[in-house]
Amino acid sequence: MSGSDETSQARALGEALAALRRERGLSQAEAGQRIGMTSQGWGLYEAGKRSSLFRPDVQRRLTGALDATPEALVLQLEDAPILPESLPANGLSARGRAFEGAPVQTRRLRLETDELTPWASAGTVLEYAQGRWPRRGQGCIIQLDDGARKIRLYDCADDVEVVVFGAGGLDRSERIARSDIQSMSAVTGRLDDE
Repeated sequence: MSGSDETSQARALGEALAALRRERGLSQAEAGQRIGMTSQGWGLYEAGKRSSLFRPDVQRRLTGALDATPEALVLQLEDAPILPESLPANGLSARGRAFEGAPVQTRRLRLETDELTPWASAGTVLEYAQGRWPRRGQGCIIQLDDGARKIRLYDCADDVEVVVFGAGGLDRSERIARSDIQSMSAVTGRLDDE
Protein backbone atom coordinates (compact mmCIF):
# COMPACT_ATOMS: atom_id res chain seq x y z
CA MET A 1 0.00 0.00 0.00
CA SER A 2 1.44 3.38 -0.97
CA GLY A 3 1.70 6.27 1.46
CA SER A 4 -1.12 8.19 -0.22
CA ASP A 5 -3.41 5.12 -0.12
CA GLU A 6 -2.71 4.65 3.58
CA THR A 7 -3.32 8.36 4.22
CA SER A 8 -6.67 8.30 2.41
CA GLN A 9 -7.72 5.10 4.22
CA ALA A 10 -6.72 6.62 7.57
CA ARG A 11 -8.72 9.74 6.72
CA ALA A 12 -11.77 7.64 5.72
CA LEU A 13 -11.54 5.58 8.92
CA GLY A 14 -11.23 8.79 10.95
CA GLU A 15 -14.31 10.23 9.23
CA ALA A 16 -16.23 7.03 10.06
CA LEU A 17 -15.17 7.42 13.72
CA ALA A 18 -16.38 11.04 13.68
CA ALA A 19 -19.73 10.02 12.15
CA LEU A 20 -20.17 7.31 14.78
CA ARG A 21 -19.40 9.85 17.55
CA ARG A 22 -21.88 12.38 16.12
CA GLU A 23 -24.58 9.66 15.94
CA ARG A 24 -24.11 9.20 19.66
CA GLY A 25 -24.50 12.95 20.27
CA LEU A 26 -21.05 13.35 21.81
CA SER A 27 -18.44 16.05 21.36
CA GLN A 28 -14.78 15.11 20.85
CA ALA A 29 -14.11 16.20 24.44
CA GLU A 30 -16.93 14.03 25.84
CA ALA A 31 -15.82 10.98 23.85
CA GLY A 32 -12.18 11.45 24.82
CA GLN A 33 -13.01 12.00 28.47
CA ARG A 34 -14.65 8.56 28.61
CA ILE A 35 -11.24 6.95 27.99
CA GLY A 36 -8.93 9.52 29.57
CA MET A 37 -8.00 11.32 26.35
CA THR A 38 -8.08 15.01 25.44
CA SER A 39 -10.34 16.37 22.72
CA GLN A 40 -7.21 17.17 20.69
CA GLY A 41 -6.05 13.55 20.93
CA TRP A 42 -9.47 12.31 19.83
CA GLY A 43 -9.46 14.85 17.00
CA LEU A 44 -6.16 13.46 15.67
CA TYR A 45 -7.80 10.04 15.29
CA GLU A 46 -10.79 11.57 13.50
CA ALA A 47 -8.48 13.51 11.19
CA GLY A 48 -6.70 10.26 10.27
CA LYS A 49 -3.41 11.55 11.65
CA ARG A 50 -2.73 8.62 13.96
CA SER A 51 -1.82 5.41 12.17
CA SER A 52 -2.62 3.38 15.29
CA LEU A 53 -6.30 3.81 14.29
CA PHE A 54 -5.78 0.67 12.16
CA ARG A 55 -4.94 -1.42 15.26
CA PRO A 56 -7.84 -3.57 16.55
CA ASP A 57 -7.09 -2.78 20.22
CA VAL A 58 -7.22 0.96 19.52
CA GLN A 59 -10.46 0.58 17.56
CA ARG A 60 -12.00 -1.37 20.47
CA ARG A 61 -10.95 1.35 22.91
CA LEU A 62 -12.27 4.23 20.78
CA THR A 63 -15.55 2.57 19.79
CA GLY A 64 -16.04 1.43 23.40
CA ALA A 65 -16.04 5.10 24.42
CA LEU A 66 -18.98 5.50 22.04
CA ASP A 67 -20.85 2.47 23.40
CA ALA A 68 -20.21 0.80 20.05
CA THR A 69 -18.00 -1.90 18.55
CA PRO A 70 -15.26 -1.97 15.88
CA GLU A 71 -17.81 -3.67 13.64
CA ALA A 72 -20.04 -0.58 13.91
CA LEU A 73 -17.04 1.51 12.84
CA VAL A 74 -16.51 -0.67 9.76
CA LEU A 75 -20.22 -0.54 8.92
CA GLN A 76 -20.08 3.24 9.25
CA LEU A 77 -17.13 3.24 6.85
CA GLU A 78 -18.95 1.05 4.32
CA ASP A 79 -22.24 2.90 4.59
CA ALA A 80 -20.94 6.47 4.34
CA PRO A 81 -24.07 8.58 4.03
CA ILE A 82 -24.90 10.34 0.80
CA LEU A 83 -26.00 13.89 1.52
CA PRO A 84 -29.55 14.70 0.48
CA GLU A 85 -30.00 16.89 -2.59
CA SER A 86 -32.13 19.31 -0.55
CA LEU A 87 -29.11 20.81 1.22
CA PRO A 88 -28.19 24.41 0.46
CA ALA A 89 -25.82 24.86 -2.50
CA ASN A 90 -23.15 26.32 -0.22
CA GLY A 91 -23.19 23.20 2.01
CA LEU A 92 -23.41 23.14 5.79
CA SER A 93 -21.87 25.55 8.24
CA ALA A 94 -21.17 24.54 11.80
CA ARG A 95 -21.72 26.52 14.97
CA GLY A 96 -20.75 24.41 17.93
CA ARG A 97 -22.58 21.09 17.71
CA ALA A 98 -25.45 22.27 15.49
CA PHE A 99 -25.33 22.42 11.71
CA GLU A 100 -27.21 25.10 9.83
CA GLY A 101 -28.99 23.70 6.83
CA ALA A 102 -28.81 20.09 8.04
CA PRO A 103 -32.14 18.31 7.75
CA VAL A 104 -33.28 17.45 11.29
CA GLN A 105 -36.65 15.93 11.99
CA THR A 106 -37.91 16.99 15.38
CA ARG A 107 -41.14 15.78 16.84
CA ARG A 108 -43.07 16.29 20.05
CA LEU A 109 -44.68 13.87 22.43
CA ARG A 110 -46.69 14.52 25.61
CA LEU A 111 -45.94 12.24 28.58
CA GLU A 112 -48.99 10.43 29.90
CA THR A 113 -47.43 8.92 33.07
CA ASP A 114 -45.20 9.95 35.96
CA GLU A 115 -42.72 7.05 35.62
CA LEU A 116 -39.89 9.47 34.71
CA THR A 117 -40.42 11.76 37.71
CA PRO A 118 -38.46 13.84 38.77
CA TRP A 119 -36.85 14.08 35.31
CA ALA A 120 -40.22 14.74 33.68
CA SER A 121 -43.80 14.24 34.81
CA ALA A 122 -47.15 13.60 33.15
CA GLY A 123 -48.13 16.48 30.90
CA THR A 124 -44.54 17.40 30.00
CA VAL A 125 -44.02 17.73 26.26
CA LEU A 126 -40.79 16.19 25.01
CA GLU A 127 -39.16 17.39 21.83
CA TYR A 128 -36.94 14.78 20.19
CA ALA A 129 -34.64 14.44 17.18
CA GLN A 130 -35.85 11.57 15.03
CA GLY A 131 -33.11 8.94 14.68
CA ARG A 132 -30.43 10.76 16.72
CA TRP A 133 -28.73 8.41 19.19
CA PRO A 134 -28.91 9.67 22.81
CA ARG A 135 -25.94 10.14 25.12
CA ARG A 136 -25.73 8.80 28.67
CA GLY A 137 -28.34 10.37 30.96
CA GLN A 138 -30.33 11.85 28.07
CA GLY A 139 -33.97 11.07 27.52
CA CYS A 140 -34.82 8.85 24.57
CA ILE A 141 -37.83 7.65 22.63
CA ILE A 142 -37.57 3.97 21.73
CA GLN A 143 -39.79 2.63 18.97
CA LEU A 144 -40.04 -1.15 19.23
CA ASP A 145 -40.64 -3.56 16.35
CA ASP A 146 -43.99 -4.58 17.85
CA GLY A 147 -45.26 -0.98 17.58
CA ALA A 148 -44.85 -0.13 21.27
CA ARG A 149 -43.05 3.06 22.25
CA LYS A 150 -41.00 3.57 25.43
CA ILE A 151 -39.77 6.85 26.90
CA ARG A 152 -36.71 6.28 29.05
CA LEU A 153 -33.35 7.73 30.12
CA TYR A 154 -30.46 6.21 28.13
CA ASP A 155 -27.58 4.63 30.06
CA CYS A 156 -25.45 2.51 27.71
CA ALA A 157 -25.51 -0.07 24.94
CA ASP A 158 -23.47 -2.82 23.38
CA ASP A 159 -24.01 -4.85 20.23
CA VAL A 160 -26.70 -7.01 21.92
CA GLU A 161 -28.77 -4.75 24.17
CA VAL A 162 -29.56 -1.22 25.28
CA VAL A 163 -29.75 -0.31 28.98
CA VAL A 164 -32.20 2.43 30.02
CA PHE A 165 -33.80 3.76 33.21
CA GLY A 166 -37.35 4.82 33.95
CA ALA A 167 -39.54 1.72 33.98
CA GLY A 168 -41.07 1.88 37.44
CA GLY A 169 -38.73 4.67 38.61
CA LEU A 170 -35.38 6.22 37.74
CA ASP A 171 -33.51 3.87 40.07
CA ARG A 172 -34.45 0.73 38.11
CA SER A 173 -32.69 -0.29 34.93
CA GLU A 174 -34.26 -2.08 31.99
CA ARG A 175 -32.48 -4.05 29.27
CA ILE A 176 -33.92 -4.05 25.76
CA ALA A 177 -32.59 -6.31 23.03
CA ARG A 178 -31.31 -4.31 20.04
CA SER A 179 -33.08 -6.78 17.78
CA ASP A 180 -36.41 -5.56 19.26
CA ILE A 181 -35.67 -1.87 18.59
CA GLN A 182 -36.86 -0.27 15.39
CA SER A 183 -35.47 3.22 16.18
CA MET A 184 -33.96 5.35 18.95
CA SER A 185 -34.39 9.12 19.16
CA ALA A 186 -32.72 11.56 21.56
CA VAL A 187 -34.87 13.96 23.59
CA THR A 188 -33.62 17.48 22.85
CA GLY A 189 -36.04 19.51 24.94
CA ARG A 190 -38.63 19.39 27.73
CA LEU A 191 -41.49 21.83 27.48
CA ASP A 192 -43.25 21.93 30.82
CA ASP A 193 -45.73 24.71 30.07
CA GLU A 194 -47.55 23.62 26.92
